[in-house]
Amino acid sequence: MKHYVIGVDFGTDSVRSVLVDTADGKTLASEVFAYPRWRDGKFCKPASNQFRQHPLDHLEGITHTIRKVVEISGADPATIKGICIDTTGSSPLPVTETGEALALLPEFSSNADAMMILWKDHTAIAEAEAVNQLARSWGGEDYTKYEGGIYSSEWFWAKIAHIYKQSPEVAKAAYSWMEHCDYLTATLTGVTDPMKAMRSRCAAGHKALWHESWGGLPDKTFLAQLHPDLATLRDRLYTDTHTSDQAAGTLSSEWASKLGLLESTVVAVGTFDAHAGAVGGQVAANTLVKVMGTSTCDIMITSYDSLGDKLVKGICGQVDGSVVPGTIGLEAGQSGFGDVLAWFKNLIADPITQIIKHSKLLDSTLKSQLIEEIEEKLMAELTVEAMKIAPEESSVLALDWINGRRTPDANQQLKGAILGLTMGSDAAKVFKALVDAICFGSKRIVERFREEGITIDTVVGLGGVAKKSPLVMQTMADVLNMPIKVATSEQAPAVGAAMYASVASGIYPTLQDAIDRMGNGFDKTYYPNPSQAAAYQKTYENYLRFGEFIESMTYQRG
Repeated sequence: MKHYVIGVDFGTDSVRSVLVDTADGKTLASEVFAYPRWRDGKFCKPASNQFRQHPLDHLEGITHTIRKVVEISGADPATIKGICIDTTGSSPLPVTETGEALALLPEFSSNADAMMILWKDHTAIAEAEAVNQLARSWGGEDYTKYEGGIYSSEWFWAKIAHIYKQSPEVAKAAYSWMEHCDYLTATLTGVTDPMKAMRSRCAAGHKALWHESWGGLPDKTFLAQLHPDLATLRDRLYTDTHTSDQAAGTLSSEWASKLGLLESTVVAVGTFDAHAGAVGGQVAANTLVKVMGTSTCDIMITSYDSLGDKLVKGICGQVDGSVVPGTIGLEAGQSGFGDVLAWFKNLIADPITQIIKHSKLLDSTLKSQLIEEIEEKLMAELTVEAMKIAPEESSVLALDWINGRRTPDANQQLKGAILGLTMGSDAAKVFKALVDAICFGSKRIVERFREEGITIDTVVGLGGVAKKSPLVMQTMADVLNMPIKVATSEQAPAVGAAMYASVASGIYPTLQDAIDRMGNGFDKTYYPNPSQAAAYQKTYENYLRFGEFIESMTYQRG
């Protein structure tokens, strides 16, 4: 009998489910669902870095995509053995005592503070700074030491503290909080007590200051100094965490019926998209896997012996088993990557599309067609022109901090900047400078790992940017002066989630066995051009000096 598993990958804009053959990792069916409320911009205020999502977007998405892949594949539900969900993070959600998302209650259905706080929401900068200051001054354990030494506004406690200060009504109504991946996993398995939900090791360790050495989450005395309600909240969270090769349970009768599957279908412990992506990208020792989408997450694994007692500074955490059980998972990344290029595209396109929409010279059909053509072809046209620009030909230099800086050394107060504009600086040159900047940001991460004694022999790229942008990938290879292998699968995070599901459901004994059997391999390698690499090195040094100047003009930690 064939055995299949389903990987569900919740991204920033949409969710994708894939049905995968466990024998060889082949994807038999795939389906995408774009979040309708998110697409309409509901509950978001980009100007103030507020990005929230309604849980109905996710519940509708998982229902649609799983039902569709079962239908498309024609697979007998009895052969579908497991499901694993990966999500963005840290993306916490307030829930009731019965595990229901607060936003599903009528009285909170339009309250932005009751929604899931998306990873890229940066409204909690002050609260993150409070965590950092307290961790160094309170006289007890420095709870940030396994988080690279700096806590970020993108993460669990800072976001919750911000909501508690801003929305007492949400704080009072929220019995507990759950990361997106934990909430959905508990929902599918019918767990109605948040205290009994199987919490994700990667989410807890990388974002919520959980560590075995201090017995789980931070001490209540510490949390109370951030906000009194955080201390009592700790009692309604969790102590134990679990790796994603473990089973969280099986489908509840309600969800088995909704999805067209059997109640015996195993649901694995949830994980983050980047960690699942690294697994789908066949992560190995001394390999940096770059999950390249709206942002990047740069993932590595290392052995206990290699890392020893080393604390890697300025990254997004080092957590036992967060990626591959039996190893330490290391995470870094950039808060803006594809988002930076999309911002520039929208900067150019939005005024044009508004003019077209209000034009009296065109009928409605032609307006729609023209706007669609602009959306489809503008990025491609910018790319074609940018590829003609040699690294030494333009005076334009950019910083990639439009969405703040995640690593190295998280600082979400930092902003993007452009230097060296002249009357000859056209759209293509500015676009190319932004491409260079996101690649320079990646190089700084590689340098930090190496400065901290972490060996990087191989770089793997995966995700939408890696598959679709030769310009970015060749620039990246030149800037890093290293070959970059591109994962074959266009759905590597979903395939990685499927690998976790294959172990949780008992098909493979270990995750490494699943990777070996289900890996899709690599379909392209970008090699650095030596002359280009030398030119980029000079520009990179200017990028570092420019960054130092901009950072000196920004509020610094005391």
